[in-house]
Amino acid sequence: MEIFKFGETLLNLPIHAYRFKAAQNPEKKAHVLIIGGVHGDEPEGVVAARGLLEVFRQKYDLDLNITLLPEFNPEGVLLKTRGNSNKVDLNRNLPTKDWTSVAATERYNPGPSALSEKENQALVAWLKEQPTQLIISLHSWKPMLNTNGDIPEAAIIAKHTGYVIEPDIGYPTPGSLGTYAGLENHIPTLTYEIERDIKFDQIIRVHVPAIIEGLKESARIRNR
Repeated sequence: MEIFKFGETLLNLPIHAYRFKAAQNPEKKAHVLIIGGVHGDEPEGVVAARGLLEVFRQKYDLDLNITLLPEFNPEGVLLKTRGNSNKVDLNRNLPTKDWTSVAATERYNPGPSALSEKENQALVAWLKEQPTQLIISLHSWKPMLNTNGDIPEAAIIAKHTGYVIEPDIGYPTPGSLGTYAGLENHIPTLTYEIERDIKFDQIIRVHVPAIIEGLKESARIRNR
């Protein structure tokens, strides 16, 4: 395991990342980016990411390369707010073709311009530099696996969780990661909406193993 600084926030808080590599020929293996804590008021995604980190820290035997960001929005996590300290929703701030400065409500504030926030600047730079075959973004809302792109892994996760698979989340999401990465840059992106307010031990017991089973499928189908 390698720990490194993925980026930083306006208040200079580091965004910590954890890198795990396949044991054999990692340069030939697929790379998966897993993100938690995009919205600081969705602790379920952070718990799932932290649960994965603990499993991988104890034993990592997946035939994949994984970069794990448990708290992509550390300011929001500390403040327990959807947005960062600028009150910007990071999942409406990416430079998509449909980005708009008009917010549906204050909660979905897209920022003064696309890619105005340092967190997303780091993410976009990373995706341009690091070939990535799959992104899993861990959120919480209605139980759902929102797929942008071809993601056979979703069927595996659905089997373990009973969650529905939805290519369309059901409402406009300008500036979102699913649109930016999944639709416009052809990096399959799974927005994993864990049921809001479920007990954290249930996340560890059900969702962490489900994600790992999905990642085993990633190793089977995505390695070069």
